[in-house]
Amino acid sequence: MSPQSTTPRVEPAAPRSRAYRWYHKLFALTFIVFCLEIGVVLLILPWSEYWDENYLSSLTQQWRGLWDNAYLRGAVSGLGIVNIYISVSELFGLRRFRR
Repeated sequence: MSPQSTTPRVEPAAPRSRAYRWYHKLFALTFIVFCLEIGVVLLILPWSEYWDENYLSSLTQQWRGLWDNAYLRGAVSGLGIVNIYISVSELFGLRRFRR
């Protein structure tokens, strides 16, 4: 017969939930609003009249050709969509602040 172990079995401790303070929540909300605003601006601005009439577009003819390129405008709008996606995903991530 084999002797049984007399050492007690130790259960792993449950992970403690992180205690969030008010400034964690405020920073998260500020980050969400910032990403959303930047995203909306980057999504709409390349297709508005302000895009055509600014300092960078009037530097040289070479810059003007690049600035009017639809691919550049689409890339900037794509960055806007990415920022909006980040803000929405962080908005759903606010559930981490619930107890």
